[in-house]
Amino acid sequence: MAHPDGLDFLVNRSDWKQHRFDEAEAPEIREGQVLFRVDRFAFTANNITYAVVGDMIGYWRFFPAPAGWGRLPVMGYADVVESRHADVAVGTRCFGFYPMSRYLVIRPGSVEESGIVDAAAHREGIAPTYNTYSPTEGDALHQPEHEDALMLMRGLFMTSFLADDFIGDRGFGEQAVVISSASSKTSIALGHCVSTGGRARAVGLTSARNEGFVRSLGCYDEVRTYDEVGDLDASGPVVFADMAGNPAVRRAVHEHFGSQLKHSCSIGGTHWEATQSGDDEGLPGPNPEFFFAPAQIQKRSAEWGPKELQRRIADAWSGFRSFSESWLEVRREAGRAAVARVYDDTLAGRTEPRHGHVLSLWEPGA
Repeated sequence: MAHPDGLDFLVNRSDWKQHRFDEAEAPEIREGQVLFRVDRFAFTANNITYAVVGDMIGYWRFFPAPAGWGRLPVMGYADVVESRHADVAVGTRCFGFYPMSRYLVIRPGSVEESGIVDAAAHREGIAPTYNTYSPTEGDALHQPEHEDALMLMRGLFMTSFLADDFIGDRGFGEQAVVISSASSKTSIALGHCVSTGGRARAVGLTSARNEGFVRSLGCYDEVRTYDEVGDLDASGPVVFADMAGNPAVRRAVHEHFGSQLKHSCSIGGTHWEATQSGDDEGLPGPNPEFFFAPAQIQKRSAEWGPKELQRRIADAWSGFRSFSESWLEVRREAGRAAVARVYDDTLAGRTEPRHGHVLSLWEPGA
């Protein structure tokens, strides 16, 4: 069955400001394959981080693209519209990582109620977290009325939950967790995890432009702008959770806290232009370490069991989702122009932090 309405949003891997749309038929599926029709997906600053670390983590490998171009992964929902796999029924709706496209073909390697794992050759060696599609019927977190919030926040909340768990598990003895890019949704989730956990104070670093919004959230025990790092209390042990990836901010934090900085955790790259313009030569304190969430999933799955890990995440997610209702404004849009505009605005830092963009490449009325 041919689908002539295929469409892909492509990003130039050497210059993310350049992008294009490619029209093509979705591939004819073969025996053992499944065709998803991508319904809608979320786009946040976290997706820009995927480009920043695309080669290191393998994000560009998720979905093949023409040479020099990439298809950014996004979290969303899609429906199976054609299946040549005996265990996957047409109509199955799944949450997972999709390209910014209208269609996606996968080759399920294992099919369970909790997840369908894509075993396509180009995804070999990628962490299972990124290759698993969760059918809504077997998904403990799924609620139809909250799909937008799940698309926008579920993936980044899991990263934040695991980062908070990692910090606590390592036993740094921190009195505070200092979080850069405090207006980003991943940082808000981490701030919420830290402040509600009661182990340490959550301290948010943000721009003057977003200071008012960050203060209004109530999930940070203290909020400072980037030029106020020197005013922070440096008398006790601190962990730095770096969502911005800005060398200047990182240096200011390291120099201010000195020996009291017990760990420097690199998580994101929301200040993506700055990440390419500086280095950490001579940086005082501990060497920054990249946080890889799948490794913590693997550790806790072995220690607690997968079901207990999912239960803890679900409990924490419930509280965070309720909290997010007080500030998150979902903006649903569809079509090429909307997708390109939201991408450009997010890349340039022009989006409002309280807005959550949910997009579709299906034109209204299609």
